[in-house]
Amino acid sequence: MSNQTVTELRVLAAKSASKNGFAVSDFKMFTHLNPLSIQVNIRHQNPDKKVTIDDCSMLSEYIDEAIQNSSIINQPFTLEISSEGVGEILTKEKDFQIFKGFPIEVTYQDLKKIEQKTTGLLLKRSDNDLQINQKGKVHRIPVEDVIEVRLTTPSG
Repeated sequence: MSNQTVTELRVLAAKSASKNGFAVSDFKMFTHLNPLSIQVNIRHQNPDKKVTIDDCSMLSEYIDEAIQNSSIINQPFTLEISSEGVGEILTKEKDFQIFKGFPIEVTYQDLKKIEQKTTGLLLKRSDNDLQINQKGKVHRIPVEDVIEVRLTTPSG
């Protein structure tokens, strides 16, 4: 598939997203898959809003329709619309349950009230502490000391 085709599809996806209040943050095509796979990551144009599953579903219909009505590609394809995901801040109890085992970065204040950052795999958050796995050891951070918990990419 030519670079021009990929560029045309990226522009088409970006236009559809923009019309609906979103921006395309990443666009990938996997031409070696059968059918062809198009993956589009989106974010709200309003940075205070989070992308929901309903947003992804709605935008998937609009982008799929735009691709189908264009003559850019004439072969079967799958389309995946998702949010940036990585870098999302965990705030709700449900977030901590859903992302158990995922890599996180915790910003917290230590005993001297100095801001610190640490990483690990999310184990759980209770009323008392946030528990993360750091190389097989459980690290507990008192909930009142936690400033922010953010999903990260796994480090190799």
